[in-house]
Amino acid sequence: AGKNLVGAFHPPAGVLCDLAALESLPRRDVAAGLAEVVKCGFIADPVILELIETDPAGARELGPRTAELIRRAVQVKADVVGEDLREESGRREILNYGHTLGHAIEQVERYRWRHGDAVAVGMVFAAELARLAGRLDDRTAVRHLSVLSALGLPTAYAGRLARVMPAMQIDKKARGDRLRFVVLDGLAQPGMLEDPDGGLVAAAYARIGGS
Repeated sequence: AGKNLVGAFHPPAGVLCDLAALESLPRRDVAAGLAEVVKCGFIADPVILELIETDPAGARELGPRTAELIRRAVQVKADVVGEDLREESGRREILNYGHTLGHAIEQVERYRWRHGDAVAVGMVFAAELARLAGRLDDRTAVRHLSVLSALGLPTAYAGRLARVMPAMQIDKKARGDRLRFVVLDGLAQPGMLEDPDGGLVAAAYARIGGS
């Protein structure tokens, strides 16, 4: 079993975002939701990161810039999905940044982890993987830690690599038993890392606290 392995394509006639509904959520759930907003900042819209860095408490507490953060994240997703509605060109895979490990953590933890928390750790792992592969600069990799930590999101995971590896191998981006990760070649420059060396994966995983 896994996540996002089966689906259908049927674009909605419209999408409504009722921000008032967010007021009913525990702030911990709001922070988890912001992980997906941060993802959009790293893969496509750095202004999102700047807004959060300027006022992280305001982002966590549904401050005056909440609407702009959500609008920008929605625009990123709409633009990417519009380019690859049926997931044929591969462009839409960039929306899975942080999700290969994120989904694996959710699965092995029997979904006791919030999705956003797992994706936050997954993004830190992906950044470390890209950095160790020589594709991402140190500053952008470290920025993952600072932005996510400022929102109160986890950036480490103590589970063993041997537990999450089988779940990563059935990720929808995988090809056979070959792992594929969305990584960054720079800020807002997403790409794919194909079938990375096992030692590289283990080294990046150790950076997030696993073994």
